[in-house]
Amino acid sequence: MKNIKVLGSGCASCKTTYARIEKAAQEKGVEISLEKVEDMAQIMSYGIMSTPGVVVDGKVVHAGGIPDRKKIESWL
Repeated sequence: MKNIKVLGSGCASCKTTYARIEKAAQEKGVEISLEKVEDMAQIMSYGIMSTPGVVVDGKVVHAGGIPDRKKIESWL
């Protein structure tokens, strides 16, 4: 199971990113642990300067802007 974190302040882009990841995982039948991180100290600890950020299994894979479906599927 993949551990995925969406890093962001709770803005619309962060919520959309979270929903897209959740939907893609459901459609592919992939079990994931999906978490929203809104604590700025935690976000900064990943070196993210623009949100939303995405962390998969402890590794930053995306920062800034809403990721497209192909990119999301590559993480799954």
